[in-house]
Amino acid sequence: MLDKNGIARRIAHEIKNGMYVNLGIGIPTLVANFIPKGIDVVLQSENGLLGIGPFPIAGEEDADLINAGKQTITTVPGSSFFDSALSFGMIRAGKVDLTILGAMEVSENGDIANWKIPGKMVKGMGGAMDLVASARNIIVAMQHVNKAGESKLLSTCDLPITGLRCVKKIVTELAVIDVLPEGGFYLVERAPGVSVEHIRNSTAGKLVVPDVVPEMNPD
Repeated sequence: MLDKNGIARRIAHEIKNGMYVNLGIGIPTLVANFIPKGIDVVLQSENGLLGIGPFPIAGEEDADLINAGKQTITTVPGSSFFDSALSFGMIRAGKVDLTILGAMEVSENGDIANWKIPGKMVKGMGGAMDLVASARNIIVAMQHVNKAGESKLLSTCDLPITGLRCVKKIVTELAVIDVLPEGGFYLVERAPGVSVEHIRNSTAGKLVVPDVVPEMNPD
């Protein structure tokens, strides 16, 4: 199985040259550490930054440089700072090519739930609803099952929905999965050492399995 860094490393290989990419809170922020060499990409944070670099080395943090998850970050040459109103203007205008988000649940239709658990206090929905409504492409970085071992890839989401039919690809500790346009999960790759049967048993929604499922290379 992959750890969180392994998930982020695999997702980084989905980023293409010249993209503007928004990194959501949680596992997605780790993607900044694994951008492949030779790829020219601009990472955006909705709190007002274009040009995110890797996480800083211990002892070199700058408390004034943070991402949307309040983690300290670095910048790259040409980085730009602006207010959140301009940042969300970029998002709502469709200027972001790819959004990478965490999720608590994803349905086989590509619905995503990632902002609220009923009965628990939340500070607000954050920027996720703007991102899922406006991004050209959405990849989800998440755990395949919850702490009780129950699947988080479902026929329908049980938690409050953030966006409908918007997720295109999911990367978990077990697999890389595409969401089919007609509905259903399609198994693209399996994590090193993970069997197809284990992935099938860990997926509550409809899972389409091809004859051959390659083992992913997270490097």
